[in-house]
Amino acid sequence: MSSGQILKPDKDFTKEVDKQLPEAQELAKDNIQAALEKLSLLEKHTRQASDLASTSRLVVAIVTISKESGDWGLLNEQVLLLSKKHGQLKQATTKMVQVVMTFIDEAPNADAKLSVIETLRTVTEGKIFVEVERARVTRTLSNMKKEQGDLNAAADILCELQVETFGSMERREKTEFILEQVSLCIEKGDWTQAGILSRKIGTKYFARKPKRTPEQIEKDTKEREEKEKNRGADDAPLEKEDDVTDLKLQYYEQQITLAKHDDKYLDACKHYRQVLDTESVESNPGQLHAVLQRVIYYIILAPHDNEQSDLLHRIHLDARNTLVPAEAQLLKLFTVPELMRWPIVSEKFGPHLCTSDVFDAEPPSSSSSADPKAHQRWLDLRKRVIEHNVRVIAKYYTRIKMPRLTQLLDLDEEETESYISQLVTAKTVYAKIDRPARVVSFAKTRDADEVLNEWSGSMKSLLGLLERIDHLITKEEMMARILPSQGTVH
Repeated sequence: MSSGQILKPDKDFTKEVDKQLPEAQELAKDNIQAALEKLSLLEKHTRQASDLASTSRLVVAIVTISKESGDWGLLNEQVLLLSKKHGQLKQATTKMVQVVMTFIDEAPNADAKLSVIETLRTVTEGKIFVEVERARVTRTLSNMKKEQGDLNAAADILCELQVETFGSMERREKTEFILEQVSLCIEKGDWTQAGILSRKIGTKYFARKPKRTPEQIEKDTKEREEKEKNRGADDAPLEKEDDVTDLKLQYYEQQITLAKHDDKYLDACKHYRQVLDTESVESNPGQLHAVLQRVIYYIILAPHDNEQSDLLHRIHLDARNTLVPAEAQLLKLFTVPELMRWPIVSEKFGPHLCTSDVFDAEPPSSSSSADPKAHQRWLDLRKRVIEHNVRVIAKYYTRIKMPRLTQLLDLDEEETESYISQLVTAKTVYAKIDRPARVVSFAKTRDADEVLNEWSGSMKSLLGLLERIDHLITKEEMMARILPSQGTVH
């Protein structure tokens, strides 16, 4: 195989090719072997003379004549033979592979189609200059396996491609390949591999681009044209400025599926917010309503921490929440330090929430829900309501008797202890349970230094207030002395 550099031909065989090519095509109608031998001999001369244009025409003519003969075995044989010729030009091999790829759909049956694909994969194996063509052929083979119902083979074949390292492939096509790899892994049930592959896609590619003025568009077009002129033959193609909304929605749909499978509710909420920040979704009332609902559902379901609390309050301030009043009302309950009684919440919001595919109050065995985890999310919602109530009680009480606490939480003692223990373990609240006395203490014990520091701070604040009061009294006395004298003058 020759180097990738385009050499100046030692001799121009254009006239010879123009003369012999039609003769060989005519000869192929009666004696195909003679026609192929004639072209192969001329191809040898053009290849040794480094005449790229003529060599490319001849290899394409050879594979085309082989295909038109209807002998697909002959086509495969010629492709392998031409690719292994000594000093074969890389550009000619690339051209040949690209032409043979167009023959795949014309194959008379699946076996012939498969044989051509395997031949192309053999020819392109380990060759960087045809890595994009190899990827496309492999994708076709993967689709064939999927249509045949062999999902594992389809996923294994496609996932062996490391398309993110292909410098000559456009970014959009790379993204499409990776999304298809992730999709196959999800269908196969290989969630770990799907998560690993999805991290190969940079989300900056999907970022919403600001609207540009006609002047900016014209300027950017000129800059692209200039870069295209200066681009070398081996340089990666310039990234096209096309709409990637379809890829963005497909990517985040997969990410939401992965997050829901792992019960990562906060991640699911973040992904739905990215979907929300899409022009096509914002302009579609039906999609906008559904996405707004799910943003609220999953932020409520997410376990409480600083990040969740911050995001919850930011979502609460979104003016578009007026489009989903019931969800907005439920969200507001989580933003105020007030108790929520689960029976009341369940009665008020339950029927509405269960109309979606996110929640289901009935267990999976007797449920008609398509999502088997819908009932688990309903139980998680109850858990979040109870945890919110425990945090509220911890804020207002330092000590509380267990009967009163169970009454406020609408739980029995065992469940109450369980929830308090979970929150203490997560360091959300501080609590101690005195079982013999049946008292729960939320007051954190403090050492002498902390008490003295608080007393010192309180005294400093008190002295500051006294100083301020003294200043205001003095000011009032001065104003009282000035005002009578002003009245006397007038």
